[in-house]
Amino acid sequence: MKKTKVIVIKLGTSVLTAGTDKLNKPRMIDIVTQCMTLKQQGYQPVLVSSGAVAAGRDAVEHSVGVSIAEKQMLAAIGQGQLIHLWQSLFALYDQPVAQLLLTRADVEDRGRYLNARDTITQLLKHQVIPIVNENDAVATSEIKVGDNDNLSSLVAILANADKLLLLTDQPGLFTADPRSNPTATLISEVEQIDQSLMALAGGAGSKLGTGGMYTKLEAARTAQRAGIETIIAKGAEPQVIEQVMAGTAQSTTFVRFDAPLDGRKKWLLSGPKSAGFVQCDIGAVAAISHQGASLLAKGIVAMGGEFARGDVIEIRDLDDQLVAKGLVAFDHREMDQIKRLHSSEIPLVLGYPASNVVVHRDDLVLLDVYAGSV
Repeated sequence: MKKTKVIVIKLGTSVLTAGTDKLNKPRMIDIVTQCMTLKQQGYQPVLVSSGAVAAGRDAVEHSVGVSIAEKQMLAAIGQGQLIHLWQSLFALYDQPVAQLLLTRADVEDRGRYLNARDTITQLLKHQVIPIVNENDAVATSEIKVGDNDNLSSLVAILANADKLLLLTDQPGLFTADPRSNPTATLISEVEQIDQSLMALAGGAGSKLGTGGMYTKLEAARTAQRAGIETIIAKGAEPQVIEQVMAGTAQSTTFVRFDAPLDGRKKWLLSGPKSAGFVQCDIGAVAAISHQGASLLAKGIVAMGGEFARGDVIEIRDLDDQLVAKGLVAFDHREMDQIKRLHSSEIPLVLGYPASNVVVHRDDLVLLDVYAGSV
């Protein structure tokens, strides 16, 4: 799909509360004003807004615990409070907004993924600002994205965004934790998110939030793979969104990968969890990562998990590093029989006609260091 001027802005709880226990209306008004400036410049903002549980705590007079059921209760109360506040603030500019509550199930299922994508597309077409949050009131651990950082990267893919802006309580990624190490320096640009970089990430910066720098790096890595530039910046800075767009903000920018992804591959990247894996030899890894080839049975040396035809599986190298994800053409029992075989031998071993590839190129998306290879 052709890129649009869509900017997904993730707002952390610490940003919306200004470090307090309650939503900070002056801070939210400032964000609304900046979003309207974006629209005047021809951009289309999409907000991924935390703060539902914090809004729920603010609405309940007595003290509430921290169990899952109690948090879900607070989210159910706070979602209405949160969207009502956003609606009232954007109404000052006669700007309509819409609420979308998502769970991982909404992006794992291909049909629901397309429905969510079409809804966001239509909202933007009609100049409505989508405000997205996870449906914490009903989500269980099995269907939760888990944090709004990773949710924002999925929303950026759904919206076919140009940029993902993660606003937090820090101006970006540092060489060490700046809260405990005064010599830490800001990393202004990142091309590749590897394990050494992930090791720099700490825990959650706020007791109210669910994400830390680690989840922001996970989100940036997902967005990178989809060709979306990601910026981490400090939400408390005046006109921070305008500064980011002008390239003058103190921030960390994660450079997008050049390799474009079509709609199905974006869904593979953002949506379903893997049901199993296959481990491949050097030749197979080179073929799919550098030559644009499909995965053949000949290159598979081992496998794991129980999967059916059409399930998503991981493709790993001999060092067990994740290379790609894709839709498999065989179930796990068949895979165990055909690994290391030439394509011509597969029907003879299985006893019936079968695909000559394990994962077709059109149903495969490269990940991590391999993603920028084609």
